[in-house]
Amino acid sequence: MSDNDDNSGSKCPFANLSRRNFFKAVGGLGLFAAGAGAGIVGAPAVKHALGLDGSQNLADAVPFYGMHQAGITTPQQSHSYFASFDLMTDNREAIVNMLKSWTDASAKMTGGNLDDSSLGLPHSRLTMTFGFGPGLFSKDGKDRYGLASRKPAALVDLPKFNGDQLMPERSGGDISVQACADDPQVTFHAIRQIVKLAGDVAKVRWSQIGFTSGNGRETPRNLQGFKDGTQNPQSREMAQFVWAGAEGPGWMQDGSYLVFRRIRIALEHWDKTDVDFQEQVIGRNKLTGAPLSGKKEFDAIDLNATDKDGNYLIPENSHVRLASAAMNNGAQILRRGYSYNDGANYTAERWPPWRQGIEYDAGLLFVCYQKDPRTGFIKIFNNMAKMDMLNQFTTHTASAVFACPGGVMDGEFIGQRLFTSA
Repeated sequence: MSDNDDNSGSKCPFANLSRRNFFKAVGGLGLFAAGAGAGIVGAPAVKHALGLDGSQNLADAVPFYGMHQAGITTPQQSHSYFASFDLMTDNREAIVNMLKSWTDASAKMTGGNLDDSSLGLPHSRLTMTFGFGPGLFSKDGKDRYGLASRKPAALVDLPKFNGDQLMPERSGGDISVQACADDPQVTFHAIRQIVKLAGDVAKVRWSQIGFTSGNGRETPRNLQGFKDGTQNPQSREMAQFVWAGAEGPGWMQDGSYLVFRRIRIALEHWDKTDVDFQEQVIGRNKLTGAPLSGKKEFDAIDLNATDKDGNYLIPENSHVRLASAAMNNGAQILRRGYSYNDGANYTAERWPPWRQGIEYDAGLLFVCYQKDPRTGFIKIFNNMAKMDMLNQFTTHTASAVFACPGGVMDGEFIGQRLFTSA
């Protein structure tokens, strides 16, 4: 995704509608394509942008081997299957053998060889991204695999943030595997093969399915209808904010630290609020994605801009202001989130009037990568957890952090430098 992508000049059949009437015309849910400025989903321009007219080239497999793991800066695929594993053995060699089998299988699957059980499924730009949790290095005070001294200082437990309602059974884990592709069956099939190869060495602790409206070239929209990820660092800034360098252990060089948060959104309440109020909460125009201080999505955020009465155009407690680099001493993270929809279940709301009953279990799978969570997610989210207006609609229900090592070279296995370094 380029910061120069902009569809504001495209012809729109809703051009003569006001912003509020536009949302009424599309059902008010904001779940249309990320290129909404080009027209409705059925319009030829949008079909072409999304590859729905057959123009998308699905023959381009994403290489598994390389300096960095795929699935981090890869143009975002439309579906994700995230699985976290607990290690069930004290045998270090058994883990190495499992990682070798995972490496071989991942290289084959991302190249389009999904084995006989896939029944001809295409690779659909499949990527497999692996991470190591704190439990691989020590658990319950025990160094099970002789790796405790190699744990990166940046692989820290996240603090308890204001409003957290984390479920332990859906949080943490010793190893993470995220499959991303443009076909949900491909991601599920890939994880199934990983689980099969794990045998008795590792068992699934939790898993989570995600999806996005994006096409890898435009900023996707979340379930609240807003573009999500506009403030991501640019390509030239990846070494500064995303990729681990010489500051940590050698086996993490060219890798990144992943923070996962499952965020339930009170969509029933959000859907009843006016668009103007939603925009004040987020700090952006819902249709264009532009900051309230600008006109286009990638316009610079002007936190000092005021209206004729001296009020900030971007409210003091808005999501965009609190997440901005300017409010966090320049800190940035790479957001690669997905929406989730797990149906509906019983819930007790965390905000007045504290209603209880069956509500959507849906929201955001916040996945972000950074050079160091202490100077990335933790720094940014600490104030947001206390002050963000968006908190009245969101509840963080699961959390995990993993160290994703550098990429795998042909002939190596995932984590080889960790397990074989002196």
